[in-house]
Amino acid sequence: MMMLKALVFIGLAVFAPNIVLAADTLKNEKPAAQTQEEERSKVFNAESFTLDNGMQVVVIPNHRAPVVTHMVWYKVGAADEPPGQSGIAHFLEHLLFKGSEQIGRPPLKPGEFSQIVRAMGGNDNAFTSQDYTAYFQSIPAQHIEAVMRMEAGRMNGMNPPADEVLSERSVILEERRQRTDNDPRGQFGEQLAAAAYVNHPYGIPVIGWKHEMDELSYEEAKTFYDRWYAPNNAILVVSGDVTPGQVFQLAIDIYGKLPRENIPKRVRTRSPELNSKTTVTLEHPSIREPVAQTLFRASSARQNRQESLALEILEEILGGGSTARLYKSLVVKQKIASSAGFSYQGTVWDDARTWIYASPLPGQKLEDIQAALMQELRELIKNGVSEEELNDAKNRMRDEAVYARDSLSGPAMVIGYGLVSGQTLDHIEYWPYDIAEITAEQIKDVAEKYLNPDVQSAHPPVSGFLLPKAGQGEKE
Repeated sequence: MMMLKALVFIGLAVFAPNIVLAADTLKNEKPAAQTQEEERSKVFNAESFTLDNGMQVVVIPNHRAPVVTHMVWYKVGAADEPPGQSGIAHFLEHLLFKGSEQIGRPPLKPGEFSQIVRAMGGNDNAFTSQDYTAYFQSIPAQHIEAVMRMEAGRMNGMNPPADEVLSERSVILEERRQRTDNDPRGQFGEQLAAAAYVNHPYGIPVIGWKHEMDELSYEEAKTFYDRWYAPNNAILVVSGDVTPGQVFQLAIDIYGKLPRENIPKRVRTRSPELNSKTTVTLEHPSIREPVAQTLFRASSARQNRQESLALEILEEILGGGSTARLYKSLVVKQKIASSAGFSYQGTVWDDARTWIYASPLPGQKLEDIQAALMQELRELIKNGVSEEELNDAKNRMRDEAVYARDSLSGPAMVIGYGLVSGQTLDHIEYWPYDIAEITAEQIKDVAEKYLNPDVQSAHPPVSGFLLPKAGQGEKE
């Protein structure tokens, strides 16, 4: 389940009314038309309202333990960076831990935000993606107001000391060295994305290109912050031992004080149509197990929900562990691979990515593994999936949805990922019912549209081979 993959990061009663917040009242708005959705149960039973300043607030009550996860999601990420400033979104995320205002309390010094959260018995962090940036805290429930005051101050009160700026730039450069420059798998993934997303910001790594990171400045970070960080470009998600009324009132009193800003329209470059396939090959002495991988572009959930749902089910059928079709074919039956899988990442704003991969057993050639993967796709396009495969996959995915609502922090992640990537709360809440309506024919169609290795598309797939460096692998 694409939504529920948020649970491993580290990205659903009656039809709930939309509650629109006025300055001093809460108004329940019920849709004029009564539909069958009133008879469908939700996964998370979340309630949502919007502040006068445009900030959306979502509350997911869960009274299993006296703890709360508080998250603020900004609808801006690395794909919204100005040309030549790759990494500025992530750099800004780091700087916002180096000093900020509070609402109604003294400003915070560098590192003090996290120190206070730890003193409460909680933990906090943040993460940046291509399309969003999120800040979160998991804390005892009685500290929700204090955390709100700190996070609201961080939204419009960035104030890191000058000496912290350069030192934090060194931190993100070291992060790039560890995760990419010194990791051949990181380099491989970076180069595959760059080849697949020509003239599109998804081809630029979230961490940034090193030569551009070297030049990032406070002035650039502050400009990016002033342009995008505002309540009307943010979503507050609170999950745990709280009530909607409690959170709504705190949001009015704290986040409601922040002014609405003029947020620019999100405009991104588009990839041209291409007429040739690309292959990326990376050899490195530290690689012990080669990998053959092919990356395809496909619809995201925002672009085409039905296609995205079909791809989610296909991911479960092809790549869902040891019972999946690829594993059973390449690993168990043919005995040519040690692992094989298929993944789809649909909670993005623009074109999603999906990829098929396998690692050969000793003595097997990568080219043969690649050919076997493509043959599996041809079989899928020709014969589709069986009703048994389809029903088993749907049942497993619905079970995941049931388990997800018992988590204390997971629902905040799932709902945040969905909303910030352009989906609605109903899409998330009624996901199991929408999955149930997808047919085998829809899955066959979406496979033929996006995964056909024999048909020229506007955005051809990119094949990649990660392998040991010849003559050096055994010595390392």
